[in-house]
Amino acid sequence: MTYETLIVTSHPGVVEIHLNRPERLNAVIEQLYQELLQALAAAEADSEVRVVILTGAGRAFCVGADMKAHGSADRSLYQRRQYLQLGNDVCEAIQNLKIPVVAAVNGYALGAGAEMAVSCDFLLMAEGAQIGFPEISIGTCVGGGVSKLLPQLVGLAQARRLLYTGVKLRGDEAAAIGLALESMPLADLPDRARELASELARQAPVSMALLKRLVNRGGHTDMDAQLQQELDAVFTCSTTADWQEGVDAFAQKRPPRFKGA
Repeated sequence: MTYETLIVTSHPGVVEIHLNRPERLNAVIEQLYQELLQALAAAEADSEVRVVILTGAGRAFCVGADMKAHGSADRSLYQRRQYLQLGNDVCEAIQNLKIPVVAAVNGYALGAGAEMAVSCDFLLMAEGAQIGFPEISIGTCVGGGVSKLLPQLVGLAQARRLLYTGVKLRGDEAAAIGLALESMPLADLPDRARELASELARQAPVSMALLKRLVNRGGHTDMDAQLQQELDAVFTCSTTADWQEGVDAFAQKRPPRFKGA
């Protein structure tokens, strides 16, 4: 597929999605959201794709909503609601994708950009990048499930600080409180994201899909229910050819070659 607001490239087992409105610091418009939903769905539908990397073209990851486009748009209240729904849909799609998503935050990740980054399974940041939730400073509110996800990532006190003040964190600061997994020089970010993606891509796909669901939904279930769901997941894994491949590879002291079935 071809996109106007994205650049999509492929490596073995990995798809990289670059938000591509660099002249607007990758600020989101409806088309970007719509194309991102399409790209994520295409990656999930391709059995050869095991991981997605999400990053930005140019000097930003995503600075949030394109306020210039918003200011010039003649929208009804219903259309405004539909646009906001698209933002939630993208974050939900990232969270529910059966394959892991790695955010490589190369520059500013603000507002909707930070919401997308936090929705990813892993968040890597360049040292000079900045992430923040400035919604309250412009009279609006966070979306994408951030009010639930952020306290889980950094604790309630830090989440309140970030959300109530809109403070921006550099990559090293985000890593120090657990918001980012790692922080590194910008020049090292693409290779580190691909290294992590390659490591994830070597894992068993069925196991990965089940485990991602278990981890992301664990906060909604009590221990008895979680134990039952884990038991069901282990049994499901044991019915796959990949399970036998994992056992055989371990016995033969070789890397497994998982097929996703």
